[in-house]
Amino acid sequence: MKIFICCSKHLYSKVLPVKRQLEELGHRVSLPNSFYKPLKEEDTKEVGDKEHRKWKRRMIHKSHKRTLDNDAILVLNFNKKRQRNYIGGATFLEIFTAFNSKKKVFLYNPIPVGILEDELRAMITEVIEGDLSKIK
Repeated sequence: MKIFICCSKHLYSKVLPVKRQLEELGHRVSLPNSFYKPLKEEDTKEVGDKEHRKWKRRMIHKSHKRTLDNDAILVLNFNKKRQRNYIGGATFLEIFTAFNSKKKVFLYNPIPVGILEDELRAMITEVIEGDLSKIK
């Protein structure tokens, strides 16, 4: 299966071990858009609002295409600071795109409690509880 890993840039340190495990299980993996330049967004913010919005739009379009080019997405929703099983805005959009395109949506950890909990429950294929062998 072709899998697009999605997560907050603050969680990129968790991506490569998961990528390796998925590849060992026979999957092909796409990494998050700005994986190799995780601070690029901060750089564009420093340039100004117009440049940041332009960059953010480009990343959303890239994520949309990358989601369509894969069979599934795997959301790495680890804790971010004090937010348990964090899913940010861009990741939520990736989940929606996958769901709307009839792709499988796997969540690494349980659905976070919050305002979007019901929508996430409706769109998630499976919460794998850290067990990558459940991705099929």
